[in-house]
Amino acid sequence: MAGAVEAKLAELGLTLPGVVPPLASYQPAVQSGVYVYTSGQLPMVDGKLAVTGKVGAEVTPDEAKELAKTCALNALAAVKSVAGDLDRIARVVKVVGFVASATDFTGQPGVVNGASELLGAVLGDKGVHARSAVGVAVLPLDAPVEIEVQVELVGA
Repeated sequence: MAGAVEAKLAELGLTLPGVVPPLASYQPAVQSGVYVYTSGQLPMVDGKLAVTGKVGAEVTPDEAKELAKTCALNALAAVKSVAGDLDRIARVVKVVGFVASATDFTGQPGVVNGASELLGAVLGDKGVHARSAVGVAVLPLDAPVEIEVQVELVGA
């Protein structure tokens, strides 16, 4: 039976995806004490990137913001794989967003808002977090966006 967080996802018309398999030698998420740290999550859907390229060139900022939302959903799936239940999230502590950017693109915070806004919509006050939004030259598989999340659990 789905908990309150997954019910909220459903209410928003979203489904928690399966965990994206690692592309290299790492785990999608690990727990240390009361914290779960996700690896960087790409906007994979059904094992594929729907869009590739640099934001501000091949990818629009609005498209990239939606991709950041997909990354956050993948991060929640990774958290669930370790925590067992998303209702154990006490709070999202930190979000780090990487945006593959055209040389003149400076809207990284707006792109990463896709992830932040999703976490807020799904988790309410527990989704409020510290954050970094970083522009980079290239990401794995030529992904436009990559998001990593750190959460604190209750009952750990």
